[in-house]
Amino acid sequence: MNFYYDSFDTPLGLMEVTATESAVKSIYFVDSTKPKRPNSITQMTQVQLNEYFDSHRAVFTLPLDADGTDFQKTVWQALTTIPSGQTCTYGDIAKQIGNPKGMRAVGLANGKNPMTIVVPCHRVIGANGKLTGYAFGVDRKAWLLNHEGDTLF
Repeated sequence: MNFYYDSFDTPLGLMEVTATESAVKSIYFVDSTKPKRPNSITQMTQVQLNEYFDSHRAVFTLPLDADGTDFQKTVWQALTTIPSGQTCTYGDIAKQIGNPKGMRAVGLANGKNPMTIVVPCHRVIGANGKLTGYAFGVDRKAWLLNHEGDTLF
C-alpha cells in the first residue's frame, strides 16, 4: 500500500495529512513533517481544512480509513454526530454507543483519534462543563470551539 503525505500551515500551526490512494489515514498537528508526497486525497483534505479555518465549512466529506480497535472506531463514528458549534460530554458519547459506564474508555479512544478536527474530538468536554484534555493542547481545543461558535470557552 502506498502512502502519501502533505503538510500545510493553519492558524493553529502545521498540520500533516497521511493518505492512501483512496482514503485519509491521519490528520495531526505536527512540529515537523515528512517530505511531501501529495495525492488527490491529501489535496482534498487540505482544501476542506482550509475552508474550515476560513469559516466556509462545518461538515467534512472526506473518505476516512483510520486504524484502530472496533471500540475506538465506534467512538470516533459517534464523534462525527456532534454538530459544529456544540459540545457534549464523555458520558454522552458513552451512552450514545450503548456503554453508559464507559466514560473513561471513551476518553481514551478520544485521545487516540487520528483525524483531528475532521472527527471532532475537540467537541467533547468534561461532565462539569470544563475543557479537558486534548492531544494537541487545551488552548487549541478552546480556539477550535470558539471558532465553531461555542464561545463558552
